[in-house]
Amino acid sequence: MISITSHFTLPLHEALAAAEVGQVRRGIREGIYGKQTHGLAPGKLQANLIILPRDFAADFLRYCKRNTKPLPLIGVNRIGDPSIPQLGDIDLRTDLPSYNVYRFGMLTGRSSDILSYWRDDFAAFAIGSSYSFEYALAERGVRLCQAEACRTLPRFRTSIPTSPAGPFAGNFVVSMRAIRRRDIDSVYAVTARFPHAHGAPIHIGDPEVIGIHDLDRPDWGDATTIARDEVPVVWASGMTAFDALLRAKPEICITHSPGHMLLTDLDGRADIGSFKVF
Repeated sequence: MISITSHFTLPLHEALAAAEVGQVRRGIREGIYGKQTHGLAPGKLQANLIILPRDFAADFLRYCKRNTKPLPLIGVNRIGDPSIPQLGDIDLRTDLPSYNVYRFGMLTGRSSDILSYWRDDFAAFAIGSSYSFEYALAERGVRLCQAEACRTLPRFRTSIPTSPAGPFAGNFVVSMRAIRRRDIDSVYAVTARFPHAHGAPIHIGDPEVIGIHDLDRPDWGDATTIARDEVPVVWASGMTAFDALLRAKPEICITHSPGHMLLTDLDGRADIGSFKVF
């Protein structure tokens, strides 16, 4: 076990990558670490976080249930409770490296905690993230240049429609990774074993087929260069929720900042049973 205080002798990310998930969350909670969560808590499920007022909660829950590929729901809170016990000893107000705050669909702030924003009518939703399977790909020798460079994955709006629910609608948002042709079969097989982290890719090859016309201009994140021996591989993304939220325009919504995920105690490949809603 490596203490988070070992960052005085090791690079901080390297020290945290070798620490248990609870230690990493404490490091985030205490303000020791505030960067992206690529490579942290290997084997554990990382999650997107969406926090909404109660009035929008039931429709958003239906939206997740109707669109499980981009929005694999892994936990919800009781209204007003800043925890989701089945995910671990987590305080939703402090345990993410960075939060985005939106008002009526516009980004109005970014913060390392949301203690001053928290309300008794907040509903919180944790949605599995594809960061959860990156360690398994690395173990198979799959090169992930974006993760190695600690850059934010590029995300793109597509022409694939979601099934609407109340004010929530829109198209799939996807993440893209440049994968060597020789690794495609391994990538498909490995990621298919992570159904709560979007599972297998939804598209391989020409991105124009799903409405992506310029890989150099992602809607979110950093562009990735496709080398001659690589092809673009696309996964459904939890950012689908962000796009729907921008359309629904609740008076306030709080999410993780892209790349700054919620680290849970859940095994990345575990079957997640039913849980109480609200």
